[in-house]
Order: sequence, then C-alpha cells, then structure tokens
Amino acid sequence: MKPIGVRPSGHRFLYSVTMSDGISWLEGLSSRGIRPGLETITELLSELGDPQNSVRTIHVAGSDGKGSVCMMLESILATAGLKVGAFTSPHILRINESVRIGGEDISDDLLNRYLAHIKEVCERKSIEATNFEALTACAFSLFEGENVEIAIIETGMGGRLDATNVITPEVTVINHIGLEHMAFLGNTIQDIACHKAGIMKPSVPCITMNPPEVLEVLNRYSREVGCELIAVDPSVITITDRDPCGITIRYGCDTFYISSPGSYQAGNAALAIEAVRRLQDSSKIGQFIRIGLSEVRIPFRMERIPDTPFVIDVTHTPAGAELLKDDILALYGKVTLVTAMLSDKDMDNVARILSPVAKEVLVSSPSSSRAADAASLASLYRKYHEHVSVYPTVADALEAAPTDGIVLVTGSFRTAEDCIRWLTK
Repeated sequence: MKPIGVRPSGHRFLYSVTMSDGISWLEGLSSRGIRPGLETITELLSELGDPQNSVRTIHVAGSDGKGSVCMMLESILATAGLKVGAFTSPHILRINESVRIGGEDISDDLLNRYLAHIKEVCERKSIEATNFEALTACAFSLFEGENVEIAIIETGMGGRLDATNVITPEVTVINHIGLEHMAFLGNTIQDIACHKAGIMKPSVPCITMNPPEVLEVLNRYSREVGCELIAVDPSVITITDRDPCGITIRYGCDTFYISSPGSYQAGNAALAIEAVRRLQDSSKIGQFIRIGLSEVRIPFRMERIPDTPFVIDVTHTPAGAELLKDDILALYGKVTLVTAMLSDKDMDNVARILSPVAKEVLVSSPSSSRAADAASLASLYRKYHEHVSVYPTVADALEAAPTDGIVLVTGSFRTAEDCIRWLTK
C-alpha cells in the first residue's frame, strides 16, 4: 500500500496495487449499470438475514447537501460516544470511503471479507445484484457484524426505488431537491420530489428544507404516509461570521460554529440539528451537537488544499453553483476556474452561474464513462465568458492553470478525484 494523499482530518487515502477478490467482484458489477427497484436488494438482504433491521438508522436524501448532512450527523453522534456507521456515495478515490465505522474508511481486509460473503450468496442464489445493491448489502452486513450502534444511510439516487430504501429509520432527512438524474427520476421538480419523498415512513419524523413547490409535494406525501414533516425555515438561520475554514451561524436561539466554509452548510447544519433532536435518545445526544459541528470534516466542499492555490468543490447543480459563486466571491474574489462535468447534469445553467466567478475558464473532461464532452461544455461557457480554453483531461487543465491566485476546481466528484490524483502523483 502506498499513501497518495491526506484528508483534512489527517486520514490517508490509500490505493491498493492489487485488489482482492471481493472488491474485484464488486467492481465487475459496474457493467450492470443502474437499476432502480427494491426487488433484488430485498431478496439479497433476506438471504443475509436482513441485517438492515439490526441497527438504528437515519436515512438522508436530496439533490444537494445530503453528504454534508451525513458527515455532520456522523460527527455529532461519534462525539456523543456512539459507535457510528456511515454509508455514503459516491466515493472519491476508492470504494472503501463509502462505508465508514467510527469515522474511518473500512479496511480492504474487512471490506473484502464481507463482500466475499455477498458474492457467495449472489452466486449460490443466482441473484444478479448491481454494484450499488451489492455495496448496500455489504454496508448493512458490516454494520451488523461490527456491532455498530447507529448508522447514517445516504440514498444513492432518488429515494423511493433506491436500494437503501429497505430500512425503517428513526428519522429521515430530505435536503434541497433540484433537477438531476432526469432519465430515471422525471423531468420536473415535482416528479423528482415524489421519488425523494419515498423514503418517508409511517410515524417516522422527516426533516426538510425546500422551496414551496417541493414542500407541497412532501406535505402531501407525508399526510398519505402518516409521518410528521418538519420544514426548517431558512429565515431563522443567520451566518454571523465566516472565514476560509468555517462559518458561525445563529439558528433559533443558539450559536454554532461549523468547520466548513460554504454558506450552504448553515442549512445543512440546521437539518442535522433537527434530525438529532428527533432521535429517541436526543436528550443525551443533544448536548454534543455544538462540538460535533465544530469538529466535522467535510472533504471537497470548498476545501482549500494546504500549500497550494487549489480550492476543490464537488458542486454539480445550479442550486449548488449559486451558493458556490457567492461564497467564492466573498472569500477570494475572482478566481481561475477549472471545471469538468458529467453529461447528465444541467451544464448550461451551471456555466451561466459560475462564469462571473472566473478570470478565465479551463474546461476538460473527468475520468468517467458519463463524462461530458469538453468541447461541448466549453461551448456553453463561451456563451457567458470570453476566456475559455479546452484541455483533454483535468490533469492537463491543472497543469495549465496559473498559480499566482486561487484556482477553483469543480464540476463533479470525478473531477475532484482527478484533481487529487494529479496533486498526489
């Protein structure tokens, strides 16, 4: 194993030169693509003894910010002394990042051991699981087998038909909903909201913060399901101070410091706070909210890489781009923009929103089968900016970027991956 980078928390990303059988098998399942539905995951988990029913859970969905909410919850609960599991996606450098216990990525040995069992069951029972279904089953098995006390589960895509939607959580969270994955979730905000609303369960409180047209859908669904919907009012959240390392917010009558600099983290923190307040042991855990938020580490959300000019952010939606634009201008002024996106995103609106941030725009393609063509993305940016250049890869664009000022790298998780690999080559 050789170290190829360091997280802000000090944990190292490791890349294994030779992958073990279980992990190799999981990677091979990627060819099956995306297959929404609960039939296969339900059958697989049944064969495994339904491990998802053995652990307390919090279920988190949304288009923007769900990963940040998961990490905030993870930090708060760990600070409270609980053994916490987390299942999030997508990963940046390696699949182990998707399954964490006690704040640490799962080891190759442990991941391979559980995946080998999943593989054996799938082959013996002729269950044709997708990559995400197998990884979801593995996460639930790991959490049960390693005696996790509570797990934060992030949806992969949507909600109603997402493979994670086999749990009965103590609380659900539906973060901001925008246009995404329209080939699977529908062409309108209302269609997509219906999918996200599918994680609601009878008598399980749901926390959300969304615009009126989305709240209308969520309210209707909550009444049908029979659960309380708690809508956080953004007007009661105020950012009172900020710096490149974090923000201080006033929420209700309380003040909190969040060790992540994006203004959008204020809303994410409010959702995490309300989720903790709905847990069955909230009276014990609530006292750890403040310290948990002050110590949370959220990689690649306006993350300034030490001793470099680079700021990395994984924003890929218009709503996220709006907030990123305001934050970058407030903290750094105009920057060099290095961007690469996936083809199923709203590239035109992201380009329109981010162009005013840029002195110049360096466009490329991320390392992904879903990568948007660099020339096509560049043509969109040229509608809004005079200085746009095209490079074959993210690494090429980074090599060409001037280093006498801040360089913002954004567009997708895969763009962040390419940047980190280039920085640590």
